[in-house]
Amino acid sequence: MNVVRKFRLASSKKATREDAGRSWEFSEIRHIDGPFIAIPAHTSERRDYVPFAFFSSNEITHNSCFAVRNAAKSDFAILTSAMHMAWLRTCGGRLESRYRYSVGLVYNTFPMPPVDDLKKLKPYAQAILDARAKFPDATLAELYDPDIMPTELRRAHLANDKAVDKLYRKSGFASEHERVEHLFMLYEKMTAGMLAAEKKPKKRKAKPKLAKP
Repeated sequence: MNVVRKFRLASSKKATREDAGRSWEFSEIRHIDGPFIAIPAHTSERRDYVPFAFFSSNEITHNSCFAVRNAAKSDFAILTSAMHMAWLRTCGGRLESRYRYSVGLVYNTFPMPPVDDLKKLKPYAQAILDARAKFPDATLAELYDPDIMPTELRRAHLANDKAVDKLYRKSGFASEHERVEHLFMLYEKMTAGMLAAEKKPKKRKAKPKLAKP
């Protein structure tokens, strides 16, 4: 506790210094009611898929992660799909060569498929979770190492990729380039209204007419 107290007292943030008196407690409690998906802020560029995972309300996210609150299995299927991975690799940042996930640049900008179609993805998400469960002693880092990724898990991901692709285009996609191209087309449509509103010139107030003396 003394280490935490000293750390908080040395902070440049007033609220943190004030919390030094209760060094045995979390400074900021951001409890999440219900299941959530934890998204690591950084991940290896070697991985085909970012190892997202479900957690319960009994667990607390680290500051090196993002959390999708009240997440459903359909959300998990979308986030762990080849479509979303392609968007991350194109729009996300970098920490050296590693991928840097971002709420503003990746999550919020990602064009989602029709909401009514998302329920179709639940079985595919469950298949991925079931494949992971077959290796209880393996960490997510091990499961998603492309050199040793279990065949069952890879097959489950490929099936999910195809299912997600078909929500965007019935014929699917032959490459990541095609996926990104299609997503940017959707993003352009998605933001067209906002951009038009920004470009709309503001009306100037008319000057009052001068009356003749």
